Amino acid sequence: MLAKIKTGTGFIAALDQSGGSTPKALRLYGVEESAYSDETEMFDLIHQMRTRIITSPVFDGDRILAAILFEQTMDRQIAGMGSAEYLWTKKRVVPFLKVDKGLEAEADGVRMMKPIPDLDALLERAVRHGVFGTKMRSVLLTADETGVGAVVAQQFDVARRILAAGLVPIIEPEVDIHSPEKSATEKLLKDALLAHLDALTGGQDVILKLTLPEEDGYHQELLEHSRVLRVAALSGGYTRAEADGRLTRNPGIIASFSRALTEGLTAQLSAEEFDAALDDSIAGIYAASST
Repeated sequence: MLAKIKTGTGFIAALDQSGGSTPKALRLYGVEESAYSDETEMFDLIHQMRTRIITSPVFDGDRILAAILFEQTMDRQIAGMGSAEYLWTKKRVVPFLKVDKGLEAEADGVRMMKPIPDLDALLERAVRHGVFGTKMRSVLLTADETGVGAVVAQQFDVARRILAAGLVPIIEPEVDIHSPEKSATEKLLKDALLAHLDALTGGQDVILKLTLPEEDGYHQELLEHSRVLRVAALSGGYTRAEADGRLTRNPGIIASFSRALTEGLTAQLSAEEFDAALDDSIAGIYAASST
């Protein structure tokens, strides 16, 4: 798994919508809120969607390096196997797990991660399921040095616990694409990331998941850092065409798209239509990730 992540060609599929983002993901998939009456039925439906994607013949390790799963997805089965186990043994796709519990209210121009009280137990379960790494997300809204510093410090504090459990963390401090101070925020973020990366020791390798920058090539120093296995990009609300275009202009960065990956996929499509639409999405994102 490590070799595939470090040197493989392809991208990371983000299939980790959780409680707050699931209704929107289902609506985009053509399933309205009237189709379910409670959270249990909602999560059953999103698992059906994810199962349909993962079991599609066009979804495999030839073009997809890894997939990020929601906790409930990891605990459920696909084709009679644990979801993470299925990804690796049947598809050769490296499984990651979203571990954050959502975001705090905005303060100092950022939204920090909520506490993760059961993190150690969750990491133990992930290891038992054969998960390779984790993902956790914060959001930066403005160029506030105090807020940016707090987000990055929190991300690396949790990352060290994840590394100690034998897993590889994806650190995701997302810069809001609508921020009026996006470029300035990206500068503060890069400076903070480099300082924390320099403080890591041998063997403490991480993956960064970042917003596609305003200045092409801006993440190059991060790409070249000895403690960074890969730099991935989130789509962040850009259309797939815009995200693919920006990604193409940033060589070395790979995609880790969620909404952009599933754009155009609906429950109403036939199997042939669904696979064709997914194949088109994967092909475009793979090509943009291969520059």
